[in-house]
Amino acid sequence: MTRIDFYVLPSENQDEIPIFACRLAEKAFRNGLHVLIAVDGEQQAQQLDELLWTFREDSFLPHAPQNLDQQAAIEINSGEDPAQHHGLLINLRGEIPTWFSQFDRLAEIVCQHPDSLARSRTRYSHFRDRGYPLQSHKIPN
Repeated sequence: MTRIDFYVLPSENQDEIPIFACRLAEKAFRNGLHVLIAVDGEQQAQQLDELLWTFREDSFLPHAPQNLDQQAAIEINSGEDPAQHHGLLINLRGEIPTWFSQFDRLAEIVCQHPDSLARSRTRYSHFRDRGYPLQSHKIPN
């Protein structure tokens, strides 16, 4: 069963969410996990692609859009159901992907913005009511 991790950021700034997603992807990559980051559409995929190159000066994260024939350690998914199982799904979408249960872990990133908090409460209840193992991680400043 997929383990669901909620990462709670201290800031209200929603722009911190994709930056933290890059940090989380980097940590998972360093631990040998394959990572899929689910985004809403091509524009968000391009922004995340750029951010994965620039979020830290001294970091290189091998990544690619998921629609390429070759599998990268970190893939960006902007729509379709992934053909292959991955270790970690980082969900940056407005909705829960219907195929999330193909993954060992699902990461939901929450900031203190009222919209983000409301969405995370709904998702937490959704997963809890279905018996998924849940963990919450408060990220310090």
